[in-house]
Amino acid sequence: MAKDGKAYLSSLHDDRTIYIDGRRVADVTTDRSFHSVVETAAGLYDYQAAPENLEQMTFQSPTSGERVNLAWLLPKTYGDLVRRRQAIEKWSALSCGMFGRSPDHVASTLAGFRMGLAAFRDYNPARAAALESYFQYARDNDLFLSYVIINPQSDKARSAGGQPDPHLVASVVDEDSTGITIRGAKMLATSGIMANELLVSGFQSLQAGDEAYAFTAVVPLGAKGLTLMSRRSYEQNATSQFDYPLSSRFDENDAVVHFDDVKIPWDRVFVFKDLKMAQAQWHDTRAHVFQNYQCIVRLSVKLKFLLGLARKIAEVNNIINYPQVRETLGLLAAKVSNIEALVIAMEIKGEMFQGFYVPDRSILCTAQVIAQTTYPEVVEAIRSLSGGGMIMVPSSYADFATPETNAIIHKTQRSTVATSEQRVKLMKLAWDAVGSEFGSRHLQYEMFYSGAPLVTRGNSFRFFDWDEVKGTVDQFMGSYGLPGSSPKLSDAAE
Repeated sequence: MAKDGKAYLSSLHDDRTIYIDGRRVADVTTDRSFHSVVETAAGLYDYQAAPENLEQMTFQSPTSGERVNLAWLLPKTYGDLVRRRQAIEKWSALSCGMFGRSPDHVASTLAGFRMGLAAFRDYNPARAAALESYFQYARDNDLFLSYVIINPQSDKARSAGGQPDPHLVASVVDEDSTGITIRGAKMLATSGIMANELLVSGFQSLQAGDEAYAFTAVVPLGAKGLTLMSRRSYEQNATSQFDYPLSSRFDENDAVVHFDDVKIPWDRVFVFKDLKMAQAQWHDTRAHVFQNYQCIVRLSVKLKFLLGLARKIAEVNNIINYPQVRETLGLLAAKVSNIEALVIAMEIKGEMFQGFYVPDRSILCTAQVIAQTTYPEVVEAIRSLSGGGMIMVPSSYADFATPETNAIIHKTQRSTVATSEQRVKLMKLAWDAVGSEFGSRHLQYEMFYSGAPLVTRGNSFRFFDWDEVKGTVDQFMGSYGLPGSSPKLSDAAE
């Protein structure tokens, strides 16, 4: 047996506190702002639990004996890593890659922490034991976790502790024999409204004096004092699936999380008031690699979907044989294939880390840097190929039901390869992908979820093997000298 949609939906009835449009949400599984995306998440679990998908999507937990998602697998071989990636691709395909924070994302983060357990043990054996125990618990229950690791934006020139309000950013305000108490806010809890538990941590650098902000812990969404304030619901404002095929089903939501003296027991605290470990947990383990590896795999699926959309638009507009259009599509195909190739490369060039097989992090960083520019280029190409076609569509599906407007639709929405209905359907999909609030949010998301370009390019610099490339230059320079000297390339190689 594996966790299915029914079990997942049942787990969300925990009296969580979520606000949207000035009202408290009674039940996220039925609320008009969230019920469709929650059903989408339930569909992921139903997919993995289907008998024909069990082997491809799950494995047997070594502790519970139950089938759990492959995101929890700690790969020991190249084959394990590929099998795990294929499961991520299958889940991603169900949402066309639009579900950025599906359950396999934070599961990947925790897997990265767990593979780097030695770093936690060197830091504090008690905190390492808490992490090890929690990972087993989360895996055996196949939990859907979200996380908040970014601070609310205020004065970005100051550190967390330097803000005018010392409790703007979530921090530890008390501790006793049973646990810690945190107060303040974090963002952006993507998929938080439909998660089981929330990982609270930080990715931004901290300074001496910021120790209270240097913690990592996990808390259930129904915890007392924990409140999520949702952004606008794109799902709620989607008139129909025909008009908004993506917004209506895949709006994973984002929310600011406020902690009003939330108590967290010690067995759910992995880092406590330690500036060094707050950073080491990401890079001395392989958490940063595994969480972003999942992102790039999912993005590869999404880019292929958008590339297919671009091709269909060119066909419907009958511009597919224009040389400049073929050039555009050829360039996009190369860029999309490049992301896929980087996924394959980081797997093949993977390394053994603490007994586990993990992707090459230098190539991962390369993929992140390239992805931040590739996605906007694909979006811009879809806009150019569509022209005014995305704008001149009928106001809604209802126009097909009115004889007067239906006649106009069939007269004006024409294509040599598609019916009027098919053309409108395609253009509405294109608009939802790149022009609607949902589409605009995805552009912002793909450009910045890995961090600002300064961060991703800095990581690429940090993890690249500069000694190797400098060595090739030094080797060649050693093969020649001033006139009269006679070094050889073979001598320099030695």
